[in-house]
Amino acid sequence: MYNIVAASFGEIFLKGKNRGKFEHQLIEQVRFALKDFNKLSIYKDLGKVFIETSNEEDMDGIIEKTKKIFGIVSIMPSIRTEKDPETIIKKSIELFAYLKEKQNIKTFKIKTKRSDKEFPIKSMEFSAEVGGRILEAFNDVTVDVHNPDIEIYIDIKKNCYISSEKIKTVGGMPIGSCGRALLLLSGGIDSPVAGYMIAKRGVEIHALYFHTYPFTSERANEKVKKLKELLEEYCGKIKLFSINMLEIHKAIKEFCREEETTILARRFMMRIAERIAKENKMEMLITGESLGQVASQTMKSMTVIENAIEMPILKPLVGMDKTEIMERAREIGTYETSILPFDDCCSVFAPSHPLINPKLDSILRSESSLNIEELVDTVYSTLEIL
Repeated sequence: MYNIVAASFGEIFLKGKNRGKFEHQLIEQVRFALKDFNKLSIYKDLGKVFIETSNEEDMDGIIEKTKKIFGIVSIMPSIRTEKDPETIIKKSIELFAYLKEKQNIKTFKIKTKRSDKEFPIKSMEFSAEVGGRILEAFNDVTVDVHNPDIEIYIDIKKNCYISSEKIKTVGGMPIGSCGRALLLLSGGIDSPVAGYMIAKRGVEIHALYFHTYPFTSERANEKVKKLKELLEEYCGKIKLFSINMLEIHKAIKEFCREEETTILARRFMMRIAERIAKENKMEMLITGESLGQVASQTMKSMTVIENAIEMPILKPLVGMDKTEIMERAREIGTYETSILPFDDCCSVFAPSHPLINPKLDSILRSESSLNIEELVDTVYSTLEIL
């Protein structure tokens, strides 16, 4: 029955003179999310984005994909028709009959929004006209303007759109409208959620994955690639950088105290992430740290780790507990992949008793026994785009 999806903007309305730019970014995001569907027409019409298909069988898939696009707060499966009053009434009756076959409808309401003021009949008058014609066609229904079983919504713009269902979507801001950042993607539960939350605020994200092959497996790499693909359903195209940290871990093991391993390794990760971010014109890093969750996520640990770089770090999960993070991971569909039992580079070389209150001067003394620049250059030579 439906052949078009009407998508409503969220915070774009607040962006004044930049609104046109944000709308363009949103439409590009829609094109990427729906790239696997053929014969689509995507266009704006007086404050909304419309996605029209000539293949009604694709509608369910288009709706599911569109629900995940940041910057859209709701969608309405709709029928597009000419702005001729009789044609609109005929199509409204057809939609009502279609819905009545699917559910037990006793009451209804017609609501008209006339954005195009050249349409000859005012909104309330036209709603009454359509409602009257439906009552003539169906003698077992009545009008209820307060609590109807269904509502037929007629939206008169350059074209006319008729619908009956509003579907809530993820909201947020269009990807790319608030800058670019690099996500440290570990393969666990937290970092994909962190990337999702920052991308929802309009940030174009790319990802960096550290491994220690052959101590970590190819299946661990595949797991991270799968997480990237799941995030792309919301975040658009993500470039996944991969670095082998093995030489750094070997040096730390040889020259430093075991309990400092996690802090030292994380400081190297931050240096490498900052370098990749700068070279690729990204403004901030993103991590999935939650305060107090593990030894490297105490206040003192995070302070010492962040001391290694100058670039700001976004930490959207810092005030959330594990249960909240797991719930969000399930909502966005990354949880089941995140819990696959493949070691990441942090767990493989994790010390038995990691520091939870590291001292910066002590860590700097340990680092003085390492050739930091040479080690960073060495592992940087393993950089791959997965």
